[in-house]
Amino acid sequence: MVMVRPLSDALTSTSVDVPHGEPILTVEGLTLRFGGTTAVDGVAFDVKRGELFSIIGPNGAGKTSIFNCLSGVYRPQEGQLSFLDEPLIGARPDDIAKRGVARMFQNIELFDNLTVLDNLMLGRHQHLDYGLLSGMLYVGKARNVELGNRRIVEDVIDFLEIEAFRKFPVGMLPYGVKKRVELGRALCMEPKLLLLDEPVAGMNVEETEDMARFILDIRSELDLSMVLVEHDMGLVMDLADRVMVLDFGRRIALGTPDEVQNDPEVIRAYLGEGDDGPTIEEQAAEVAELSEEEMG
Repeated sequence: MVMVRPLSDALTSTSVDVPHGEPILTVEGLTLRFGGTTAVDGVAFDVKRGELFSIIGPNGAGKTSIFNCLSGVYRPQEGQLSFLDEPLIGARPDDIAKRGVARMFQNIELFDNLTVLDNLMLGRHQHLDYGLLSGMLYVGKARNVELGNRRIVEDVIDFLEIEAFRKFPVGMLPYGVKKRVELGRALCMEPKLLLLDEPVAGMNVEETEDMARFILDIRSELDLSMVLVEHDMGLVMDLADRVMVLDFGRRIALGTPDEVQNDPEVIRAYLGEGDDGPTIEEQAAEVAELSEEEMG
């Protein structure tokens, strides 16, 4: 029987020197405009160490725009972003990644012609610290660093149960496996904060259950803080510690899953409200059962 090394032994740089219950990410008054359109309007929240924080809302509510601000793709016009007590606004995406913020993308951003192994090795790029000559000759420090990175990638492959696909070009893989590879590349960066942008979008029930299991295992083994954007309400309500709801770029609710799904503002945002319509309790139950197709 092959013994698989615990992920926490492989990814040793994911821990943060922050007490449990204290925030590692703080967002205050975040405002992002595109011309005359306000995509994010004065949003505030924080993410605590080890917390799985979810952001939900109808399409166009501003969820992905917030992720783009956190990862440095967009620069907001107003507000403050702080990660581990350091400001993020104005930092380049590569600098933010080096600080420990990794992102799993909604639309798979992998290299189809490269193997699973090579795509995951790309997640180790920021951990390469040898010179050009050493790298060209593949001797000394370069060889030792590459072998160390390879061992970490192999551990992530074992963890995500994709050993059978490790030498396959990504373009040949089923969609659900590609999503796992996307998650694996983010893990290979050894993040301190993991941004999950619709990790189960387009998946069937079995693939969704597998992804949920991996997310829970990541949290359990690494004590990793995560921010989840997802349309699958069942997944969100099962996994999240706290949920923030957006509508037209504004925060309309923030609390536990039970608090949020029974909030009248949330129900109105998703389902509307009519004089002769269902009761708040009936609508809340419907919100909890919405499928991805209904949300889309």
